[in-house]
Formats: sequence, C-alpha cells, structure tokens
Amino acid sequence: MYTLNCKGRLLTIDEPWVMGIINTTPDSFYHGSRKQHVDEIAQLAEKMITEGANIVDIGGQSTRPGSKRISVQEETDRTVPAIERILRDFPDAVISIDTYSSDVAKAAVKAGASMVNDISSGDMDDAMLSAVATLGIPYVCMHMQGTPGTMQKDPQYEDVAVAVLDYLARKTDQCTKAGIRDIIIDPGFGFGKTIAHNFTLLKSLPALRIINRPVMVGLSRKSTIYKTLHTTAEGALNGTTALHTIALMNGADILRVHDVKAAKEAIALFMVYQKV
Repeated sequence: MYTLNCKGRLLTIDEPWVMGIINTTPDSFYHGSRKQHVDEIAQLAEKMITEGANIVDIGGQSTRPGSKRISVQEETDRTVPAIERILRDFPDAVISIDTYSSDVAKAAVKAGASMVNDISSGDMDDAMLSAVATLGIPYVCMHMQGTPGTMQKDPQYEDVAVAVLDYLARKTDQCTKAGIRDIIIDPGFGFGKTIAHNFTLLKSLPALRIINRPVMVGLSRKSTIYKTLHTTAEGALNGTTALHTIALMNGADILRVHDVKAAKEAIALFMVYQKV
C-alpha cells in the first residue's frame, strides 16, 4: 500500500490504479487518444472518470518514436485549457501532466494538475526536479534510453532489467535529495527498447519492488503488442489486456491505459484471484 499527497489530498493506492491517457496532440501513435478540441477532451475525460480512472494524464507533446519537440508555449496552449475544462466539469479529478518541460509542469499545476509524469526523469530539463519539489506533488520518473527522436534506433543493453533497475534506483535517490516526497517509477516500455527487451522487463518487473515505490506500466496498445500479434494499435486491445494481467501479477501498481474499462475489469478479476 502506498499513499500520494496530491496538493493536500492524501490518496491511497491499496489496489492497482488506472491512469487514463488523453493526448492533446495531432501525432500521438494511437488515434483514439488524440483530442485537440476542449469539448472532445472533456467528453473523453468524462468517459474515463465514469469508467473508474483514478488519474487522467494530459499530454501536449507526442513522445512516440521519431517525434519532434514542440515549443513550451505550444505545449502549454494545448494542455492548460484541457486541464481547466476537465476540472470545471470534475473538480475532484486527479490530473497528471505528461511533460518533460518544467515550465509546462508549472503552468499545468497552476491550472489544477496535481502530478507530473516525466518520461525523461529530469534528464531533458535540468530544472524539472527542483520545480517538482517546490510544487510539492507526486512525480513519475521513467527510464528511457536516448530521446523520443532517437530511442528506437538500435537500442542495446548488456542486461536491460539490471540497467533499468539501476537507473530508477539512482533517479529515485536524486528525486529524494531534490526534495520530492512522492515518487512513482516506470520502467519505460517501448522507450529505447526492442520487443525482446520489453518482454524481459515485463518478466523482471518484480525486481523493481526493491526500490519500494509504486510501479507504473505503460504497455497500452504499443508496438510490442501489435507487432507481435501482426495487427495494429487499433487491434491491440485484447493483447493489451493480456499483458496488463501479467503486469498486475508481477506487481504493477498503476496501469497507464487508453481503455479504462478493460483495465478496470482486469484489475477486478486480478483482485479476486489474489484473495483466493
């Protein structure tokens, strides 16, 4: 069991959580998560919250392989109105800002976000860790080899599980020393990893327990699933649920997903299985 302090609200992870993905971008890899108008964003957020999402993750910068960085202003203009609109309709919603920019993080938190989800763990913005510490909110730090523009160009590891564990242990220590109290770790499926690397990480997920922080996994509809099954991101829901179930059995605390209802059902069945 873990607790997170989200702007004074103490939230308890006593069973696995679901984080719903909303991308305010035109180029994220799965079209179902792409919403650029606030009304569409609000509708998708309502669906996710109604289906049981614990967190709604708003991103304005695509991090798919090969994506290019946009300006801080453009990313802010995409995300802040979305956050404000969701909180207007659902004042109690827990909103995460998916960004590697400290300036975007600060603007999003001012607008009402209460968590930062950073794929770079501060490696792409030296001011990020101190900014999050000052904001006093939970922080997701993730492992990534390279940058979104380069990460899938022949990623290599001597031992991917050891490399990810070492990195996240070191980053957790850096975050703690910077003054961040609530830290979530993410092994970064698909971020500088081959399909084989991703399956190795999934099998090795229990090793991350040594860090003693909530573990988030982002497997939803990714190429590891649809390429293995010879389908597309649109056809990868069943495969996503299968890997989510494995992740839950291996200790995942948060599932970051496109499809909240399916993830909640997997968790419900897993919880019954655990109690037998």
